[in-house]
Amino acid sequence: MDLLEIINYCLSKPFAEEDFPFDDETLVFKVFGKMFALIDLFSLPLSISLKADPEEVIRLRENYEFIFPGYHLNKKYWITVKEVKYIPVSLLKRLIDNSYLEVVYKLPKYKQKLIMSKLEDAQ
Repeated sequence: MDLLEIINYCLSKPFAEEDFPFDDETLVFKVFGKMFALIDLFSLPLSISLKADPEEVIRLRENYEFIFPGYHLNKKYWITVKEVKYIPVSLLKRLIDNSYLEVVYKLPKYKQKLIMSKLEDAQ
């Protein structure tokens, strides 16, 4: 996936929005104000940081040479996927989906229900 494809995929999630809360280079995707993805727009090769379950973080870092501890993030919950254009699209989408859901499941129940109904409508 290229940068534009990743941006469009992240924004396709219900209630997802983009923001630049840190600087003019770090594009952040949020759902109801909570981050689920970060992209440094000027880093080469292109990479994306995503949230994951702590056990999944360990497994992903052990099994994929292109997945690293989250850059400038809590390494227990975040991974950074480097050189995304060489990664299978299905894997990258799954990682983005999982990151989004990790955040959704921490939201208040009424927001979760709202999001889940939108996800069900999309299927």
